[in-house]
Amino acid sequence: MCLGIPMRVLSIEGFSATCAAADGRTGTVDLSLVGPQEPGTWVLDFLGAAREVLDPENAAQISRALEGLQSLLNGGGLGDAFADLEAREPSLPPHLEAARRAGAKTA
Repeated sequence: MCLGIPMRVLSIEGFSATCAAADGRTGTVDLSLVGPQEPGTWVLDFLGAAREVLDPENAAQISRALEGLQSLLNGGGLGDAFADLEAREPSLPPHLEAARRAGAKTA
């Protein structure tokens, strides 16, 4: 399983960036899939490659969820790690919602 980690760009050199996660860990991230980014930009890192540019709020939500999961693994609780999901009804991506409304029974 691969988890995406929000990382903030600290500096760039070509399509390579030095980035830092919310917990302070730093690493080199390949920006080939998202293009060069300005320092301060948040990206979603999967195994050393940025797959998406994030706004700061979304980066914070993902970081809180990952912190909640780490807390569970350490024997603690979730706290409010998924408060943004608990406060709304579940939703499908637009293409699946359109298929559901059209009567599709399988994906």
